[in-house]
Amino acid sequence: MVKLNKIYILLLALIPFFLISGPFLPDLIVSLSSLVFLIYTFKRKLFYFFNKKPLIIFFIFCIYCVLVSIFVAQNILLSFESSLFYFRFGIFACLIWYLIEKNKKILNYFYYVLLICFAALVLDGFIQFFSGKNIIGLTKSAVRISSFFGDERILGSYLSRLFPLLFALFVIKKKIKYELYCIGILFFLVDVLIYISGERSAFLYLNLSTLFILILIKKYKKFRVIIFIASTVFILILTILNSNVRNRMITGPLETIGLTKESKEKYFFSHTHDSLIRTAYNMFKDNFFFGHGPKMFRVICKDEKYAEGIQPCETHPHNFYVQLLAETGIIGFLFLFSVLYYVFHCCYRQFKTIIFKKKRYLTDHQVCLLAAILITVWPLVPNGNFFNNWLAITYSLPVGFYLHSIYGKNRKNISF
Repeated sequence: MVKLNKIYILLLALIPFFLISGPFLPDLIVSLSSLVFLIYTFKRKLFYFFNKKPLIIFFIFCIYCVLVSIFVAQNILLSFESSLFYFRFGIFACLIWYLIEKNKKILNYFYYVLLICFAALVLDGFIQFFSGKNIIGLTKSAVRISSFFGDERILGSYLSRLFPLLFALFVIKKKIKYELYCIGILFFLVDVLIYISGERSAFLYLNLSTLFILILIKKYKKFRVIIFIASTVFILILTILNSNVRNRMITGPLETIGLTKESKEKYFFSHTHDSLIRTAYNMFKDNFFFGHGPKMFRVICKDEKYAEGIQPCETHPHNFYVQLLAETGIIGFLFLFSVLYYVFHCCYRQFKTIIFKKKRYLTDHQVCLLAAILITVWPLVPNGNFFNNWLAITYSLPVGFYLHSIYGKNRKNISF
């Protein structure tokens, strides 16, 4: 298993790099490594990795989704594509926890892989923004840049979702000379790039996680405040000078929500999102407890019984909570809501211990990891498909680090 651990560490540390290539390679690595790890844990009877409350709740949710696919979904096989092997992401999180416990070098590897990926995307993204093409010839649209992601246009999502994980590793790393200045410049450029990527949800994630981190951490607070203020000033200047950016990030959202003087109606996020949400709500009302089955929104939204608005049908309703209400009912919804409750409960305990006990319930490392989890479960924003493999990998990555930080045997000496 020692040699296998080294392979695991190398492959999993490269996950941020593989995520840039698309969903296939990272999902293949996650699936195969999780399967091998599951077999290994049964052989060695390492069940303590799976008997923690958060994981038990997650696996119950997975079993529930499979049962809904079998007994409720109109198309069982299609529904199984989302539900049948969703548990692998929980096993993947446990695998990360296991590897950190066995060899802390994975922290070092993850940190530098993330740095390289972020630096490459920053360089390529700004080249595409100013020249119209990136270094491999991919062009930008009028208002969106995507770097190596091409037509996927998830550059901002990638950076904003993985930024709290990078910051979590940054706060526990022993710094070398001038490293703080280099990282500060990179963070500044990441802030700006997320904004000019044109992904409004990603920019909200960045601001939400930054606010959460700044309120709750102790070290590097001033460092992040200075960078955030500097990037905000630069973004304001850029917004004033660049009409495309201004229309995409300011004028456009106001119009789509219905907050301009000419608007007669107001919508959830946009007219299109409003239509999808209303359609999903109609589906939820029809099967309050169990929903219609994972991946069934794309099928049932065509039914005139549920369809509402100008564009009632897409592959998903673009909001995790709305999607789970429509596809898994109130029971599935409560799983995601419980994660949100947990994050806010930890936040409350952090405040309480700071004020009354003059110490901290959470370490700075844990605060950053919780920030990554918070932006995943934040309800007031449009997002992708909850069961999407690429997204599931990005939000299970910080979960693995967080599990180690609260249950790991060497969690109190977590630095590299």
